[in-house]
Amino acid sequence: MVHFPAQLIACHDCDLLQREIPLKRGCAASCSRCGAVLYRNATDSIDRTLAYTLTAAVLFVIANVFPIFAIEVQDSHRAINLAGAVRSLWNQQMQPVSLLVFLTAFFIPALELITMSYLLLPLKFQRVPVGYTFILRMLRIVEPWGMVEVFMLGVLVSLVKLTSSFKVIPGIALWSFGILTLMLAAAAASFSARDVWARLDKKPDTEVGS
Repeated sequence: MVHFPAQLIACHDCDLLQREIPLKRGCAASCSRCGAVLYRNATDSIDRTLAYTLTAAVLFVIANVFPIFAIEVQDSHRAINLAGAVRSLWNQQMQPVSLLVFLTAFFIPALELITMSYLLLPLKFQRVPVGYTFILRMLRIVEPWGMVEVFMLGVLVSLVKLTSSFKVIPGIALWSFGILTLMLAAAAASFSARDVWARLDKKPDTEVGS
């Protein structure tokens, strides 16, 4: 019987090269030098990440369609959504802030949700997505730039300041953004590139679109 050597893995924190060991389901391997988590045996990580991603996608659409909050002044009622906030900042000669809000609260999260869905949906149905190496690289690049939680913090601070002068009515988008932040965090925590590569290695000849 031929025994193949165990695969090597480098610690993301201290770069120590170590041999992979088999793990029981739900367990994690830690670096022998710095204690950082190297990998986990989470066989359902793809299904869980996909569920979080699809839920986040629905919330993302709701958060961008409906108003974030409304302001009532006497008989006047004005509601604003994310697109309106970006446009208002732009018209007030705050183009850098407007662009930053657009990128971090809309474009990057949308790109992350689309690429994650494109990668995980075919794997769920035992297929391999075309260009998966590019998608994995893109996810690694865009992930740090999605800052919905920072946008939420800014909105909450604005609401606290506005309530002293106006009657502010939170909109459905505000609650959607709050839950969206949790779903994106849950998807990021449950996503395992190692499990994706393991699933891809098992199906080298069944690419979507081939």
